[in-house]
Amino acid sequence: MTRLHTTSYGESGSRVVFLHGLFGQGRNWTTPARAIAGRHRVTLVDLPDHGRSEWTERLDYVEMADTVAELLESLGGASDPVDLVGHSMGGKTAMLAALRHPSLVARLMVVDIAPVAYASASEFARYVSALQGLDLARLRDRDEADAQLATAVPSETVRSFLLQNLRRAKLPDGSDGWAWQPNLAVIGRDLGALSGWPAEAAGAVPPYAGPTLWVAGERSDYIRPEYDGAMRALFPHYRKVTVKGAGHWVHSEQPETFLQILRTFLGDAA
Repeated sequence: MTRLHTTSYGESGSRVVFLHGLFGQGRNWTTPARAIAGRHRVTLVDLPDHGRSEWTERLDYVEMADTVAELLESLGGASDPVDLVGHSMGGKTAMLAALRHPSLVARLMVVDIAPVAYASASEFARYVSALQGLDLARLRDRDEADAQLATAVPSETVRSFLLQNLRRAKLPDGSDGWAWQPNLAVIGRDLGALSGWPAEAAGAVPPYAGPTLWVAGERSDYIRPEYDGAMRALFPHYRKVTVKGAGHWVHSEQPETFLQILRTFLGDAA
């Protein structure tokens, strides 16, 4: 079993588990987690090859979904099923976990991703190349890293997000230096699988019968009307909500609206 690093909030109520997207980590969900922790037991997960979780030999949605399912078993299993929330890569992982292990998932929230194969991962390949291109041995501080990334990653918001993965570390020679938390080599190699969707594995099991909320960003290209059929075939009890003014990172771009949607999904709305 791949060791997954987790962070927990709350001591009572139903369980809510959050899965992040590519280049993310569990702490990306800290704000909504803290907001709902008074009524729920919340677990933030670092997915394999991200954050402080273990590195693997490859990134594969079936393996990631089954690894998450092992974590859910350790949290209580079918006797204490979770409300599972996933964004982007984490959304695909969450969908597959619900399909393959439905007794572990009471409700499913999928944020700005569809159960389809996307045509290109070139944007993310550029990010991997940019991060690998930094000379960490000569890097003095984060400001210098930000400046070096500016040409390849012109968006300040995206650079800030990516640089959350840069950490101080003890190097093999015993000195202090910089290192990337994600397994960039494996991520770069397996981007094709991450932009895809394991249709055969998803189709080999019955549709997920639990309530499913599909959250889309109004300005995102990841959710399109033509994907509704794929969603309906696998998650027949889904409902779609579109967040105005949001792109792909719905929960960070429109945090208050997202929190309202989350609370309604969890049955906490007044």
